[in-house]
Amino acid sequence: MTIDTDINTASEVSTFETLDEIHDRILWLSTSIIHHANRVRPNRSGLKVGGHQASCASIATIMTALWFHELRAEDRVSIKPHASPVWHAINYLFGELDEADMTSLRAFGGLQSYPSRTKDPVPADYSTGSVGIGATAPIWGSIARRYVDSTLKPIGLGRQYSLVGDAELDEGAVWEAVIDPDVKHLGEIVWIVDLNRQSLDRVIPDIAAGRIEAMFDAAGWQVITVKFGRLLDELFAQPGGAELRQRILTMSNPEYQRLLRCTAAELRERLPGEGEDAQALQDLVGSLDDATLTDAIRNLGGHDIPALLDAFARIDDSKPTAIIAYTIKGFGLPSSGHPQNHSALISDEEYGALARRSGQDTQAPWTRFDHDSAAGEIIEASAKRLARPEFPRAAESELPRDLERAHKGTSSSQAALGRVLMDLSRQSPETARRVVTVSPDVSSTTNLGGWVNKVGVWSSEAGRNWFADDAETILQWNESEQGQHMELGIAETNLVGLLGELGATWSRWGEPLFPIGVMYDPFVNRALEPWTFGMYAGGQSILVGTPSGVTLAPEGGAHQSITTPSTGMEVPGLVTYEPAFAQDVEWTLLHSITRLGRADGESAYLRLSTRAVDQSLAEVPSDPVARRRRREQVIAGGFRLRATKQPRVQLVGMGAMMTETLAAADRLEAMGIDADVVCVTSPGLLYRALRAAQGNRSPGAAGAGASTGPAAGPGAVAGPGSEWILDQVFPAERAVPMVTILDGHPHTLSFLATINKVDHVALGVSSFGQSGDIDDVYRYHGIDVDSIVRAALDASRS
Repeated sequence: MTIDTDINTASEVSTFETLDEIHDRILWLSTSIIHHANRVRPNRSGLKVGGHQASCASIATIMTALWFHELRAEDRVSIKPHASPVWHAINYLFGELDEADMTSLRAFGGLQSYPSRTKDPVPADYSTGSVGIGATAPIWGSIARRYVDSTLKPIGLGRQYSLVGDAELDEGAVWEAVIDPDVKHLGEIVWIVDLNRQSLDRVIPDIAAGRIEAMFDAAGWQVITVKFGRLLDELFAQPGGAELRQRILTMSNPEYQRLLRCTAAELRERLPGEGEDAQALQDLVGSLDDATLTDAIRNLGGHDIPALLDAFARIDDSKPTAIIAYTIKGFGLPSSGHPQNHSALISDEEYGALARRSGQDTQAPWTRFDHDSAAGEIIEASAKRLARPEFPRAAESELPRDLERAHKGTSSSQAALGRVLMDLSRQSPETARRVVTVSPDVSSTTNLGGWVNKVGVWSSEAGRNWFADDAETILQWNESEQGQHMELGIAETNLVGLLGELGATWSRWGEPLFPIGVMYDPFVNRALEPWTFGMYAGGQSILVGTPSGVTLAPEGGAHQSITTPSTGMEVPGLVTYEPAFAQDVEWTLLHSITRLGRADGESAYLRLSTRAVDQSLAEVPSDPVARRRRREQVIAGGFRLRATKQPRVQLVGMGAMMTETLAAADRLEAMGIDADVVCVTSPGLLYRALRAAQGNRSPGAAGAGASTGPAAGPGAVAGPGSEWILDQVFPAERAVPMVTILDGHPHTLSFLATINKVDHVALGVSSFGQSGDIDDVYRYHGIDVDSIVRAALDASRS
């Protein structure tokens, strides 16, 4: 329904007035939530609790119009981080929170600082708080929803809203998502930009609205601008109104913000300005009483219910929409428009004045509306309209744990990835149909070509493959709604954002997916923060970093990752693997898949290499029981590859370095020095096991405290923190000096020496790399065979 603000029916006017009443209550409640946390609740530490009353006030009208008029049950909303108290206030009016909740903002176990899917008593649709990530999440949520709908079961669509502060648009990741070629087809995407022209420290000097509109328009989005409210529109129609409109539109942001702090007398002096239109403006301003004048300068569209509802009615669902809503930071509060009001808290006196103006009691602030009042009826109707159906959990099926392939010859762990996916599609199609791979334009160079050719590329709008009949085209790009591979542009933050949402479908719609993202390992750290935030929000996925390390020798230092092995083991909710052999890739990947799409699940990071490795070095047992035991050790963190009678030193290698590690062991044996060899597959799991053995377990960690192992029976696997793996791989009776070797920072494996408190030499990469062949680069970093032998000799003599 398009709202004609000149000819409103009595019913519409009544609805607008009631929504304004609800807005005023939400402003009061959200302000009170923060006020109580900072000025009423006892503060034992003396530290500021914080909150953002001005940011809440900026968007309260928009959220009122959305929740109590526009939203439907099938819609989802990402709320700007600092507006969480507004969202809590809305949930309180719906009866989903009680008074005790309202007093718990930022308290231990209480209402979260920023909306959270996993920690708030009423789960948010999207976790927000890391700037830019929450804004783009509904884009990836939209794709994930379409994917489930087209490949697994019908779940419908619904709009995906992002409530975004204008300063958040400074994040480059926002525009990487907006301009992705597939996004312009997502008509369910609606962004509402809270354009209050302020950042944390200042009023933004430039008038940026036009530039923002142009950028969205250039990306193929519909742009709807909501500048002014009813009062200003009425004044614009009066003599001098055109001049007033032009004056407001052309003045700088700081000048406009300063007018918000003026009395009526100051406005009469400042607003006309000194231009040729000053007299017309003086005449118009002179005709207004003080209250009308001060209200008019604040009458922007983002605080006007009819203007917002009119904008919502004009949304074209055939393409994404950006609604640019002009607002005032701190609207309705004493801090309105102040340049430093971002985290400012109103005083007790100001809070009392707000209570009197709102008809509220500071001693009993948590008031709801009577059910039979006009506001109560709208709230009740909205709660019923927004009630969501339960999506039943898909029936669980047995996931394969061993594909029984005999990995022979020479192979890189990267090449093994593609083969495992192909084997999985043949041997377990029910599992494979839930696998969806994602890459940033690197499918062919990361060995996914065969998989992509087999399963096809997913697209909401299928396109013709013009090279299908070209005999020289190896990678076939066949697009359809049934494809299982997605490819984005070269933007790692987009990839992991999509991974997070694909990995959350089990909790949203009861349909688990097994998302596997592939990117060059040097760029994992670039994507780490948004991927970590996705895990915090409940998204479970597998990220494959390949190729990795200085083993990518000819590419030079810029493409040689150093810190990723340790980074992977430091992220909560994540297991990191660096398999050396193809068999290890198979087992760790399959096990990682079994950990996805479940309440106690977790994500995985596989660091793979292009280094060709002789697979016979793995010495995979042929006996079924011994093979199962090896598999359990591989997925628990490592295995003993060679055990000598009288070891004088222990060589502990990982990933691509196992070739050098074993060669060094052979050299030492020829010198009469026995060396045990251990292959580490997951430093993170070994560290968890060590912490568990010391009695330290991470609270809330998936699987924490599990101690299952081979003794637990057939099919038992190691849970995170399973200390039995230490007894098998690093038994105390075989404790000898240790040399650790990896293609990454040496501190990653240094903790292993503390298991049995042995002397230790850590080899690895701690400086930027060089171009060259592998032998030269390994020698440069001291991880070649000669360096390992020297380190072992030094350690064995200690």
